[in-house]
Amino acid sequence: MQSNQNLIDSLKNAYRYGGMTIRLILINVVVFLFIQIIEVSSRLLLAQDSLLSKFLSSVFTLNTQLSEFVWMPWGIVTSIFSHFTLWHLLLNMLFLYFSGRMFEQLFDSKRLWFTYLFGGVAGGILEIIAHAIFPALQGSNVVIVGASGSVMAIFMGLAFYRPNLTVSLFGVFPIRLIFLAGFFLVSDLISLGLNDGVAHFAHIGGALFGALSIRNIHSSKNIITKVQNFIDKIVKSFANRSTKKQSTNRSNSRMKTDEEYNLEAKKKQMKIDAILDKISKSGYESLTRQEKDFLFNQSKNG
Repeated sequence: MQSNQNLIDSLKNAYRYGGMTIRLILINVVVFLFIQIIEVSSRLLLAQDSLLSKFLSSVFTLNTQLSEFVWMPWGIVTSIFSHFTLWHLLLNMLFLYFSGRMFEQLFDSKRLWFTYLFGGVAGGILEIIAHAIFPALQGSNVVIVGASGSVMAIFMGLAFYRPNLTVSLFGVFPIRLIFLAGFFLVSDLISLGLNDGVAHFAHIGGALFGALSIRNIHSSKNIITKVQNFIDKIVKSFANRSTKKQSTNRSNSRMKTDEEYNLEAKKKQMKIDAILDKISKSGYESLTRQEKDFLFNQSKNG
């Protein structure tokens, strides 16, 4: 029991203090475990075509057919946190860990979050557009999942911001980040149209967003900066409304006249005296639950 508690505490601390990269990885892992629980349950119950399986497909995948997407638009977000196989999860999370860590050293956590989110969304949009345009991709009800587009956005943002940064491939071969990024991009480009189960257009969409996200990075014209400023304005607006409402409530509570205040205080004191008399005659246990709560609250306020 103690070890379980330590594990839970460790995960909580990792989420709180591990940075945005660790948070994103933990979110992906939690979603993966949830999906696996549903899938295992469906297999054991011999209900692969049950509502549980349909639930997974409709909630955690992105349907690339435009006619299906308009009925389930949330998939463009949920799919970038979803993985249905352990190997797919491990590859994406490994790539996310190394690229995300480097990204956070150069930028902040909020920019990493927005790059991940909108990079994945951009990849999903490009997949939908590609399936609507190219005949080779039409007529097939294809769904996509995974953080690949999001991770590509982060990696490409790094590569275009620090193209001469050198990393060790497999811990042995030094290579510039921009060359590695070029290899991934060319690999996806020459694989377009292949029936290999890889969402190459989603990779390319994420990569394009990542490259775009570091343009004018120190300017208010930067695409991520615009999004951050827009969301900050919305949050600030709601915060101001809440503060204004609380101030109004406080001011309203102070608008009692002296007569009203004295009458209220007198009634409260009479109720306290009656409860104390009851205690002196019959003991504390004779009080009702409401009387005990009232007396306890008055002692805290006093």
